[in-house]
Parts: sequence; C-alpha cells; structure tokens
Amino acid sequence: MDNLYTKLEAIHIRFEEVGKLLVDPDIIADMDRYIKLNKEYKELDGVNDYFTAYHNLLGNIKNARQILAEETDEELREMAKMEISELEEKKPEMEEEIKFLLIPKDPEDDKNAIVELRAGTGGDEACIFVEDCYRMYSMFFKTMGWKFEALNSSEGTTKGYKEISISVEGNGIYGMLKFESGVHRVQRVPETESQGRVHTSAITVAVLPEAEDVDFELNMSDVRRDTYRASGAGGQHVNKTESAIRLTHLPTNTVVECQDGRSQHKNLEKAISVLRSRLYQQELDRLNNERAEQRKSLVSTGDRSAKIRTYNYPQGRITDHRINKTMYNLSSFMNGDVQEMIDALKVAENAEKLKGENL
Repeated sequence: MDNLYTKLEAIHIRFEEVGKLLVDPDIIADMDRYIKLNKEYKELDGVNDYFTAYHNLLGNIKNARQILAEETDEELREMAKMEISELEEKKPEMEEEIKFLLIPKDPEDDKNAIVELRAGTGGDEACIFVEDCYRMYSMFFKTMGWKFEALNSSEGTTKGYKEISISVEGNGIYGMLKFESGVHRVQRVPETESQGRVHTSAITVAVLPEAEDVDFELNMSDVRRDTYRASGAGGQHVNKTESAIRLTHLPTNTVVECQDGRSQHKNLEKAISVLRSRLYQQELDRLNNERAEQRKSLVSTGDRSAKIRTYNYPQGRITDHRINKTMYNLSSFMNGDVQEMIDALKVAENAEKLKGENL
C-alpha cells in the first residue's frame, strides 16, 4: 500500500501549503483566489485527517514489530503480538475507506443544474408523464431544501407538458442529479385508454451543469435575440406583452426559449444562463467522448438516447437498467422518494472509477 500512502502524503503536503497561503495578505486581498483556496482547504481537510490516522496506524505497526524482533521479555512480546493483530485487522478497512476518498471528484458535481424534461414517444401520455416526473423531481428538491423554478414550459395538447426546463440551486446538485440524464420509459394504462391496455411511452431527461462566466465565455455577438408573446398559464399579462425570449446561438444553431418569467429582462437573464449551460455541456460531451475510449462508464454514458429506467405501474416497480436495480415502491418514488436509487448509482460509478484508479 505504498502507493496509497504516497497519494495521501501528497494531499497532506498540499493541505499544509494551502493553509499557509490562506494567511498570506496578498491572497486575502485577492478575493476570488482566496475563495477558491478556502474551498480547496475544506475539501482537503477530511482527507488529511485520514492521512494522520493512517500514518499513525502504520507507525504503530512498525513499532510493535520492532519490539517483537528485539524484545526477549515474553510478556512484552505477547502484548506486541496482540497490538499487531488488532492493527492489522483495522488496516484493510481503513484502506478501503481511503481508496473511495481518493477517487477523483467530478469538478462539475458541486454546480447548480438545469433539468430539461421532454415528451418522447407516446403522444399525450408522454406529456402527462413529463408532468408526473416534474412533480416527482420537485418533491425531491423540496426534501433536499434546494431552490428551483421553471424556466420554460410548453403544454401538451390535452394535459401535461411537451417540455419543461427547471433551474435548481443548492449544494452538490449536479453530482446528485447527473445520473437522471437519459430516456425514462413508462408502462401503464393511459387515462385516454378505454380498453384498459398497458401502453409504453417515453420521455427524455437532460441534466446540465449550470455554467458560470468563468466556465464558458459566451460571445453575445454570436447570438440572435427574438422576443415574442408568451403563451400558456401565467396571468393576463402573458399574452399582452412580448416578454418571452428566444436566443439562437448562430455558430451551433442552438436555440433556447424562456417565457415563464414575468419580465423580458428576467427571461433574458434565464435564457442566457440556459444557453451558456447547453453550450458548456456540448463541450463537456466532446471531451467525454474523447475519453470514452480510455474508460467507458456504465452509469453516466452521456448518451441521452439510452434507455436508463422503466416505471412499470401495473407491477409497482422501477428498474434502472444501468445497474439492474429494481425497487417496488413506485408510489413513494413518484412522490419524490428517489434518494435510494441515486445513492445506488453513485456507488456503482465510484466502484467503476475505483477499477480505473491505480490504488
């Protein structure tokens, strides 16, 4: 486990270095750099505690073995043997914890997210399922204490939504929600079905890390802006003023619309945020595709056309096809009780990353 210790020691050295930088007057004067270093210090703090514990454990084993090799007193030798036995028993467990701690963290995980839900195959039933999933995620967001709001929505012909976009703000949001990207399939008897037959419909979910100015520089001269009258629910003002915004990124022909805000300025602000995030996601996808040959990830493929989950209402089950996990609590799941599935996906991804790491 020399490699494990070496990695921990390097983190310890960096932790000490960042600690000294944080009291440097020049760093304190540069607020942006100070905030970044302070964040890094907090992240390294927990790992540094493990370094101290692991360092002490290895040192105690070494000292006990030295006593065993040099001591002639049988009582002291017996005590050394017992100590070695106890410490060697603790060692593998601690090393496993350290391995997971050293798995490289996705730098996007701490970001806010934009969640986009769109109806796929299934007509009206797909639109209704978009609304069901919007409600499911909304209830989960409330449980987590996250702030969220609809950015744009397009209502279905009879019920539900053809599509809806939501911005979500809080701690570690993208890292929690990124596994939701993909095709969600629903099997149930639609409200419009008179014969009682089970139909299969699908929606797509896209989770984008919210890009900040420093992540992706959006050149507004490449963007065409159009205004139009909003439609749908929202009050009398909606159809009387051109408050809705449509942005088109000309180099990539990426189109973003935002109409759910009450003012043109607010909708423009939201639309720019979504456009920047979509373009940033395209760049991330390109980089991930380049890396795909080196390491294919079962959990987060980035392929939004992949069927990831089935919601079977007659059987009351949810099955995630990436990790072959089936749960039979569909009712509570659709009421926002999704944490267990997200945790299982995170564990699966970490296990995959661990295989690719030389630890």
